Amino acid sequence: MTYNNQFIIGKGIEDIGIKGIYFKIEGLHNAEFDPEFEPILDAQLHWLLSNLDGDSDFIKKDLILSGFRNLHERTGASNRKNLAAPENLLKMVSKHRSIPRINLLVDIYNTISIKYKLALGAHDLASVEGDIQLKFTSGNEKYVPLGATEPKEVPANHYSYVDSSNEILCYLDVRQVNKSLVTPETTDCFFVVQGNAETSFRYIEDASSELIALTKKFCGGSETILGCVG
Repeated sequence: MTYNNQFIIGKGIEDIGIKGIYFKIEGLHNAEFDPEFEPILDAQLHWLLSNLDGDSDFIKKDLILSGFRNLHERTGASNRKNLAAPENLLKMVSKHRSIPRINLLVDIYNTISIKYKLALGAHDLASVEGDIQLKFTSGNEKYVPLGATEPKEVPANHYSYVDSSNEILCYLDVRQVNKSLVTPETTDCFFVVQGNAETSFRYIEDASSELIALTKKFCGGSETILGCVG
């Protein structure tokens, strides 16, 4: 199926230091697991664990992760309550010595996330209503984060990815939602590759290119760039 969703950048978003590339890949063939992907994941985990084991302050002093904390502070979001997805993922790897295994598509973008320390996400387009806007919240958006059964309250002025039904797809660069979660049956996705003031746009381009290449190698599909910030 072909989707005609547009990506819209809300007023003031570019002023706070967000940088990102946004695209869709259609015609995917996702799976639970692919043994040929495992050596790629293992190599990236080995690199990360070597750094984490060699420097107890690796996460704390990393400039890119610090950039996400600064983004939160600029919009009044608590870093204690809102840990950016890449920092949370690195802490999980440090504790469990692996990434959470969800399905192949999610494993691929998590692998790129731990390599580049960027906020990556994928949303099943079959569940997205209309266009997707990166904007500051007004506080009346619907938000049901992954794992929750009831909507959560949303503060105003926190940047989020919101579809045309006024439902949040990703809150800040922190948490995705039940509505658009990727399953093994997902065939069409909207992807987020987001950085901050500490990441050059070329760096984000490199991460996006690698994500697209790996996704197409293991899941097929055809990509379309929908927009960029920064």
